Formats: sequence, structure tokens, C-alpha cells
Amino acid sequence: MGALHEGHLSLIDRARESGYAPVMVSVFVNPAQFNDPEDLRRYPRDPERDAAMCGERGADVVYIPGSAEDVYPEGVDAPFSGALPPVATQPGLEDAYRPGHFAGVCRVGTRLFELARPAAATFGEKDWQQYQTARQLIAAERLPVQIIPGPTVREPHGLAMSSRNELLSKDGRAHAGQIKAAMDAANEVGHPATAERLGRDRLQDAGFDVEYFVVRDAETLLAPEPGRAMRVLVAAVLEGIRLIDNDTFGD
Repeated sequence: MGALHEGHLSLIDRARESGYAPVMVSVFVNPAQFNDPEDLRRYPRDPERDAAMCGERGADVVYIPGSAEDVYPEGVDAPFSGALPPVATQPGLEDAYRPGHFAGVCRVGTRLFELARPAAATFGEKDWQQYQTARQLIAAERLPVQIIPGPTVREPHGLAMSSRNELLSKDGRAHAGQIKAAMDAANEVGHPATAERLGRDRLQDAGFDVEYFVVRDAETLLAPEPGRAMRVLVAAVLEGIRLIDNDTFGD
């Protein structure tokens, strides 16, 4: 959605490494996936810098719509016409804290697939619920698009790279590395329920407003089941900035 950083640029690398060409990057602050108008207003934007960074990294095409109407000729407020995947409605994570968010994600995703008709699309694992939503949407709609995941890229102190990091103070940005430290500590516990309590308590003690710190099934994002891969997922607020992160659990 713009204000590109190394995490975004690594997805260009992933596309090229996978053998797909040409590589196209879309940069679009999608109003349909914001439930908070103030969050949309202050979301960082620098399209000229973004386009230059994409070109330097090896993108062949950069698509930056001139307006939301270019993407949504039927109007920004028109509803998503498809069915949302279960992972976008059932876990009680981003779907609960950001009502309407995944309808906007699915709407812009299907629209961009329609416009570009890609053979593959890269999605960062930092937005894990969004990544799983894209996978399920493509499967349900039987779209001929391969999803290529990109590992989370982190800052030196452990904070997952995000455009929203730019809104943190210098000290806050360094302190936000406590999210990764809390996930690492929870992973050492092993037991999901105990890990959840430990992680939440650790972040609250560090001054975060914790929305959720949970261990879930890595694919469905529902309660973990024996023998299936698990994921720890976190959403917490620091200095008024909402941060999300996730990592493997129990590996």
C-alpha cells in the first residue's frame, strides 16, 4: 500500500527468484480496507519514492492508480460481491478488530488480479491472516494464480518491517522490538495457553496495549489441533500505533 520498505522490496526478489517475468508491482493505498478514517488519512504515502525504489530493485512495471476510481469504477463504497473465506471471518483476530478490513482486501485483490491477470502473486508473511485469506480466496474462486509467500523482514531490533513503523518515535521503534522478544519467549514455553499468558503479560508490562497474543492453527487460525502446524499471532498498540506480527510456534 505504499511507503515501501525492505520487506516490500524483498517480494520483488521472491518473484524474480521464482522465475516469473515480467514483474509488476501495484502501489495503492486501498480505502476499502480501512475501517478507521483517521488511519487512512495518516497512512504514509510517497509514490515517487516508491516507484523509484521498485525500479532500482528490478521491477519491470509499477502500477500506481491515479485515484481510487481507477480501481473501483463502480465506487469505493460498493460491497465485495464474493464470499469471504472462513479464515477472514472466523478467527476473531483482525476480522474482529478491523470490521470490513478483509472485505476490502478481497475486493482489491480480485480487482488487481482482474486487471493484471498474473500467473503468480507474492504475499508477505508478516500479514499472516491476510496471506491465508488470499490463499483461500484464490482456491475458492478457482483463480489461476500461484501464491508465493515472502518471509517477514525485520529491523535490527526485531520489529517486523511495516509502513506504520514510520509513525513511531525513534525510541518507540526500538522498544517495539519487544514484540518479537515476547514471541520468542512464548515459543520457549511450548504449551499454547501458557505461552499466550506469558506473551500478553510480557507486552503489557512493557507498556503495550495488547489486543491479542494467541497461538492458533497456522492455516485456519482457529484453536490449535494436535499434529498440525501452529502460529503465534500478535496485535498490540504502542504510542497510538497499531502493530501486528506473527511467527512459527513449536517448531
